[in-house]
Amino acid sequence: MNKRSCSSLCPTSFASCNGFVTQVIAEKIVIFCRYYVPIIVLLPYRTLQFFYQSKTQVPIEPNHSSSFITDSEIQSEFAHHAPGVAMMNNGSFGCCPASVISALHQWQLKMLRQPSHFLLNELKNRILESRTIIKDLIHAEDVDEVSIVDNISTAAAIFLQQTAWAFAEGKFNKGDAVIMFSCTYGAVKNSIEAYFSRAGGSVIEVPFNFPLNSNEEIISEFRKALEREKGNGRRVRLAVIDHVTCVPSVVMPVKQLVQICREEGVEQVFLDAAHAVGSVDVDMQEIGADFYASTLYKWFFCPPVVSFLYCRKSATHSDLQLHHPIVSHRYGKGLAEESFWVGSRDYSPYLVLPSVMEFVNRFEGGLKGIIKMNHDAVVEMGKMLAEAWGTSLGCPPDMCASMIMVGLPACLGISSDEDAMKLQPHLCDKFGVEVRIHYQAPKDGEVGSTTGYVRISHQIYNKVDDYYKLKDTINQLVHDGFTCALEINEA
Repeated sequence: MNKRSCSSLCPTSFASCNGFVTQVIAEKIVIFCRYYVPIIVLLPYRTLQFFYQSKTQVPIEPNHSSSFITDSEIQSEFAHHAPGVAMMNNGSFGCCPASVISALHQWQLKMLRQPSHFLLNELKNRILESRTIIKDLIHAEDVDEVSIVDNISTAAAIFLQQTAWAFAEGKFNKGDAVIMFSCTYGAVKNSIEAYFSRAGGSVIEVPFNFPLNSNEEIISEFRKALEREKGNGRRVRLAVIDHVTCVPSVVMPVKQLVQICREEGVEQVFLDAAHAVGSVDVDMQEIGADFYASTLYKWFFCPPVVSFLYCRKSATHSDLQLHHPIVSHRYGKGLAEESFWVGSRDYSPYLVLPSVMEFVNRFEGGLKGIIKMNHDAVVEMGKMLAEAWGTSLGCPPDMCASMIMVGLPACLGISSDEDAMKLQPHLCDKFGVEVRIHYQAPKDGEVGSTTGYVRISHQIYNKVDDYYKLKDTINQLVHDGFTCALEINEA
């Protein structure tokens, strides 16, 4: 049946159908323009730029030109983000701009064009270039102190598996301890259990008494725990400390904590710095830790999965057996060598560091400028939310980086970790608000304290409207009489 006869038989139905088809086509055009046109337009330029960059060294110093990236260019770089969602949870999985995604694809094509030549002859030098950029970023002494790995879990495994061998070989004695804070990230706690505790070690867990008023509260608790264990005759071999804690989020006084470890005879200090590079200044010469692991996809614009493990030269030159947990052809050639080749896989994410540096240097002040902008913005938005809800921040502004904890209204009834885990997807699914929700158990003897906190992040793509959307969403829940017990558990 042709179009005319169909129209004459049922004109209303045909008009409705025709309108629906028009709407679908319009939506597809919008999607095409949003996601594919920028790539098509930029691809020839990015391709030439990529091959030029592969032969040149990208400077660490920021661009001092008057031509800095504009707001519209920033939004274009993140046009692939889901529309209509207020994304304030950058701390969980990070972000990657379109220009870096383009570079990632170019590296993938370069490898696939001639895999044998690229993987056997070129990959090692390209990874060395990325390691050199990391070395300069964190002010390491030597590039051999830097190994690229996938994530913090891999870095923690490298650090902790050598302690299991130390127990097996009699270098450590049963009952020797590792000290950590109670807020240590869950995956790292699991690694401690898997490698250290199972081998015969014990764990000292220092209370993390959030909310906090000063760094001195953290330092005092840590020092007391170490002195107490030392007085009891316990040998504390290791310390595992966050640089920026996950939840609740606080910038830790790592320089002071490392110094205390030295004073009290702790042999090895490992800093879990998953949230550090890109949100705080990092200088390994000042921090002085033996091991330092950070992601580069949370706050430094790399695609997942790119991270690194720094091993201080004095540690790598000792008798420590540091090996990648995946054993391949490079075993025994040093950790950096073992880490750059863990078998056949896509190494492209490791190679985009030059493109990331170019992106960062488009901002006034470079990485330092981005760090300051995100910190100032998240503090301003945190204060706005706390005032709107009649609550308070979880710590002073100088103890936060690009994330801050804001108390939620008590009437929401967040009374368990389960409540927090359920409220988080509820806000996203029902209101298009992405944040991290945290349950904080009351301190001993406290009554009526804030037990629910929201962790907000600020990254360069965020707008003020995102945070006002969060404010209005929580106010609407309060107005509607919403409670976690009644609403979420019945859903």
